[in-house]
Amino acid sequence: MTTQLDLLMEKLRSVEAEIEVEMAKRREELRFRLENRKIVFEKEVLELHRQIRTRLSRYLIEAHPLIVLTAPVIYAMIVPIVLLDLAVMIYQAICFPAYGIPKVRRRDYLVFDRHHLAYLNALERLNCAYCSYANGMVAFVREVTARTEVYWCPIKHARRVLGPHPHYQGFADFGDAEAFRARQTALQDGVKIEGAS
Repeated sequence: MTTQLDLLMEKLRSVEAEIEVEMAKRREELRFRLENRKIVFEKEVLELHRQIRTRLSRYLIEAHPLIVLTAPVIYAMIVPIVLLDLAVMIYQAICFPAYGIPKVRRRDYLVFDRHHLAYLNALERLNCAYCSYANGMVAFVREVTARTEVYWCPIKHARRVLGPHPHYQGFADFGDAEAFRARQTALQDGVKIEGAS
């Protein structure tokens, strides 16, 4: 039986597909394309980007003092992020096969492509790589923990959850004991994740 929530989720998938089409149009406007996962800018655009780049020396001289003072705090966060990365990879390698949960492909969440932007100087590129890693890692961890929740506790919360993960919609409603037990029985053959290999 198709519920109103199922219809809304289908609408959401349709809107996501429309967003992809619009992003492709925007790539054409910005005059770059993807060829075998490689980013290729038109030569004139690449030259314009190089002209716009702020020299590293000027970038550092003009940096606000508070940015310079707080930068070590930001960069120090790499330590817990890397430790979390390692811990989640170990956790997934040990536990997911035991529970029959499809593994999350880490490389799907870590996207490093901003170094192709000629208008970024070396420090800006480093900062972009740092943010790509940190945000990609959080997204990877979120998917690993979401799949864990699918296995151990597929129950919606009573209160509204901001930004629920993609699997949340399939959870049993809060207070629906029969639906929860039915989900638990269905999981005996392993977790089925849409789009997982």
